[in-house]
Amino acid sequence: MALDFNQRSFTKTVDQTAIDEGLRTYMLKVYNYMAVGLLITGFVAYFFGKASVISNDMGQVVGLTEIGNLLLTSPLRWVIMLAPLGFIFFIQARLQRMSVASAQTTFWLFATVMGLSLCYIFVVFTQSSIVRVFFITSGTFGAMSLYGYTTKRNLSNIAGFLIMGLIGIIIASLVNLFMQSSAIQFMISVVGVIVFTGLTAYYTQTIKNMYYAGDSEEASSKKAILGALSLYLAFINLFIMLLQLFGQRR
Repeated sequence: MALDFNQRSFTKTVDQTAIDEGLRTYMLKVYNYMAVGLLITGFVAYFFGKASVISNDMGQVVGLTEIGNLLLTSPLRWVIMLAPLGFIFFIQARLQRMSVASAQTTFWLFATVMGLSLCYIFVVFTQSSIVRVFFITSGTFGAMSLYGYTTKRNLSNIAGFLIMGLIGIIIASLVNLFMQSSAIQFMISVVGVIVFTGLTAYYTQTIKNMYYAGDSEEASSKKAILGALSLYLAFINLFIMLLQLFGQRR
């Protein structure tokens, strides 16, 4: 009996080890997709941001190039601004019917378009403050994602409040497009930091719970892409909110 018990215990330990290794591989895939997406977005935003402005010898922006006028002042800017939203809806609706290669390509295209829509930050804010806020965002994101991964607390209990806060941010942002109030923008940024910080932890826990050891390679890869999209959006929005609060304008 003792031998039989030890064999069962050993088998259980081996199975748990296999699950843990599979989970780590799965989470690493999620973070890799997210990191590559952020790298693409950052490169595209930097390239088109620099290509959009005319600077003097002091580094001050004195005007916009033809590319800058096209991206930032023409009606095309609304298309660029709303295009990432279209990609999000498309990925979420079509992911199950797409191949892994198609899903990856769509995610990279989404990251490219998002970079195009964010090129304005290199026109509005100084490069040093963008870098500083990026590292603040990375530290905050990393800490909250680690918390979401390791905590035993069920974070779905706070998800409802976070989603309500997100809806409030969207509505307030739409209203402020017309009002252009600095006070409302400040409030949006403060609430946004709280909401997207919380969502980072919640998304991480949700992505972890999505893992199932019996998933096929294709199902696991699709889940990883969807998880990467969630964390990518949390990072980008947290970065934008922090930039509004701590970024130094030109």
